[in-house]
Amino acid sequence: MPWPCVNQGGSGSQIRLETVPMLEKELALPPESVRALAFWQARAGQIITLSGPGQRYFRGRLTSVADSAATVVPFVELPFPVESPLCLTVFQALPEKERFELVLQKLTEIGVQRIVPFQSLRSITLLERDALQKKSHRWPAVLLRAAKQCRREMIPELAPVVEWPQVLNEMCASQRALLFCEGQSRQGLGQLLRHWQPNSLALIIGPEGGFCDGEVVAAQELGAQVVSLGPRILRTETAAIVAAAACQMLCGDFDN
Repeated sequence: MPWPCVNQGGSGSQIRLETVPMLEKELALPPESVRALAFWQARAGQIITLSGPGQRYFRGRLTSVADSAATVVPFVELPFPVESPLCLTVFQALPEKERFELVLQKLTEIGVQRIVPFQSLRSITLLERDALQKKSHRWPAVLLRAAKQCRREMIPELAPVVEWPQVLNEMCASQRALLFCEGQSRQGLGQLLRHWQPNSLALIIGPEGGFCDGEVVAAQELGAQVVSLGPRILRTETAAIVAAAACQMLCGDFDN
């Protein structure tokens, strides 16, 4: 069972239209979309991404925003969907310093839908990360800024920091789970995904020291496939970004 979202992301942040709009004509947003504006911290004059029936997407300018009502003027229809058909969840072992903020930013740009930070035997802990200066509270703001910058229609979900058993439990919600572990497998990502063509993927990225043998075995016993990103050793944040981008290229929307 997925852990709760801590940043007001996910489907609740989508701003949907009930009908296909006429461009340059003001319309009222439905109540669910008005509530979603609060997640974006939206204000009158802000330009937002809207979704309409039939997976049609638009850019529009908010003309008024109140607690229970809002109006928008759609001014252009986008030529392609802005959200990927591939549902990507990335489980990221906590890295040191500010590198997790880089991961959050880039995974948002790549189109990841859910990000789950976790503590493993060889990773840093949240207490160790925040010992000198607490910065984990900034993570939702990083996601929000990145989602606005790259014109996402939804804010990626951010889960609380979990332990390894919770990773094993939640990864099973995806159609396939991939555990990236250098030196453990010669099976390449491309070889697997060309045969599978999944609709949803869980990508499990370990810490700088890698996973311990027990963690790998436990994941495999629950169906995770150990996979490699090539012959070179990547930093944990590089692995997360490369893995997500490769999955979007092979099964998502990077080849549009």
